[in-house]
Amino acid sequence: MGLILLEALAAGLVFILIIWWTMFSGRKKGELHDETDAEEGTSATDRNPPPKP
Repeated sequence: MGLILLEALAAGLVFILIIWWTMFSGRKKGELHDETDAEEGTSATDRNPPPKP
């Protein structure tokens, strides 16, 4: 029983490590944005909508 709990704890720690690594392994100052987007208040998807099927 103790071995099962130890294995579950190890799997949980690996899961938390993967989540943490994914969240905080990006750029140092976050994602870069276009300067024109900040001035206009629009995003890149507003200017270039996805194609319609």
